[in-house]
Amino acid sequence: MAGGTGTRFWPLSTKSKPKQFLDILGTGRTLLQQTFDRLIQVCPVENVFIVSNEIYKDIISEQLPELEDHQILLEPAKKNTAPCIAYANYKIEQINPDANIVVSPSDHLIQKEEEFIRVINEGLEFTEKKEALLTLGIKPHRPETGYGYIQRNNNEELAQNENIFKVKTFTEKPDYELARKFFESGEYYWNSGIFLWSLKAIMNAFNKYLPEIDQLFSQGRGIYHTDEEQDFISKVYFESTAISIDYGIMEKSENVYVYTSDFGWADLGTWGSLQEFLDTDDKGNSVSGDNLMLYDVEDSIINFPSDKLVVIKGLKDYIVVESDNKLIIYNKKDEQEIKEVVEEIKKNKGEEYI
Repeated sequence: MAGGTGTRFWPLSTKSKPKQFLDILGTGRTLLQQTFDRLIQVCPVENVFIVSNEIYKDIISEQLPELEDHQILLEPAKKNTAPCIAYANYKIEQINPDANIVVSPSDHLIQKEEEFIRVINEGLEFTEKKEALLTLGIKPHRPETGYGYIQRNNNEELAQNENIFKVKTFTEKPDYELARKFFESGEYYWNSGIFLWSLKAIMNAFNKYLPEIDQLFSQGRGIYHTDEEQDFISKVYFESTAISIDYGIMEKSENVYVYTSDFGWADLGTWGSLQEFLDTDDKGNSVSGDNLMLYDVEDSIINFPSDKLVVIKGLKDYIVVESDNKLIIYNKKDEQEIKEVVEEIKKNKGEEYI
């Protein structure tokens, strides 16, 4: 899934080139390319599908030249994750109705790749044998308010795999006090948004819990993988409800399981979440830019183009980022507001700034 706009990383991440298409970690590969590199260790290149907005077709083709055009699924509108997954389901069904599937966001960080591949392969063995919707839950390292949480149930029927549990509850991003209780309980895991299931299991779930969406995309049987596909998708997307797979299916299904794991995962959703993985100086600053002069600056993220001479004095716990003549100076503790700020910019200053 590569359709997000990454507004919390504004102004570096913009509508024309959001964060999944950026080398935001300085590795030489964009987040999309890193995701692709990981997943082709699990399945062949021809079995990889990218779902994204139609405006990103050229950039995806440029960054992943290994893919054929039919492997890039183009959404004409933002409708959240359930329609995106339904579209991919029907594309895959026409090739292999017995498929076993991994659904992954394109903008996450995974540090322990060997462990990730092991978890994915073990999870696929589970979903191949059992009609289950499996999500990867990450052992929390701190009380985090920026992630959703999964509460595991007892392991009574799954003694053969000590890492897989029935899901008891899902909780959206909690406040700090609730996150602290979750962290201390040992029963809660961060919701990674990475899913594994058989095509049969997820299509049955759509039929039961999101029948209107399922019925819309099912009309395309015989059209997928033809020249008529894009016209059909343009029509049904505008008729489809916008809803997440979490809310539409995962929180309602009874056959939802969690694989509890720890493979160095992070959802790089904000500048603050990124800083944990960047180099810092002796005052805790993550600095990018060749012409920066910092005085009494601590625990901040400073990111400027190298052609700008920048002098900063007396900041602590701030985000200071400039890109394409757009500048943000924001306290890190308030960074979740940046998404709303970008909406205000769009409304009051115009699309050209986002």
